[in-house]
Amino acid sequence: MAFDLKKEYKEFYMAKKKPEIIEVPKTNYIAVRGRGNPNEENGAYKKAIGILYLIAYTLKMSYKTDYRIEGFFDYVVPPLEGFWWQEGIAGVDYSDKDSFCWISVLRLPDFITQKDFEWAVETASKKKKMDCSAAEFITIEEGLCVQIMHIGSYDSEPESVAIMDRFLAENGYENDFNAARLHHEIYLSDARRVDAEKLRTVIRHPVKRTVPYNTPE
Repeated sequence: MAFDLKKEYKEFYMAKKKPEIIEVPKTNYIAVRGRGNPNEENGAYKKAIGILYLIAYTLKMSYKTDYRIEGFFDYVVPPLEGFWWQEGIAGVDYSDKDSFCWISVLRLPDFITQKDFEWAVETASKKKKMDCSAAEFITIEEGLCVQIMHIGSYDSEPESVAIMDRFLAENGYENDFNAARLHHEIYLSDARRVDAEKLRTVIRHPVKRTVPYNTPE
């Protein structure tokens, strides 16, 4: 049976419907950066997703080629994720999608290296006659975060964000957004096949402690 990161690392994918604090370790991704409205037909965001999946499946199916990845085992391609921000705004202004900056990502198993990634980019570009040079191999360590499972449309995410913010204020934390620590979403539902009110999205924000932890006297 193929290794499924969602099942093996449930704490990062199966978020609860109420906020929780987690520590997220270093993680490797295939990434494509861009700007603009993600809903634009044939726009940069949708093209980026096409590149991500092309490279991801090239790596997953590498065992059927002459290329060998050290330590390889069969795995399920993880769900699409995205890091989002807007210039001069802490968090996300959902009413102004045209100003979005984003890094669209797919998580990689730990055995995939930069060398393997470069092979996949070259192989996918040649096989599909598609320019995949925008893709990057990146490592992100999110560290201390708050997350929640949002059920519903992407436009209703501010309701869940407000719940997270109240939780932080009540428990001695605050958001800690900066150029390296961003609003993060993990898409567990396929928006093309699932009704908007049933979409499941993990929303994750970087945080820091504002109240010292209690220490024994």
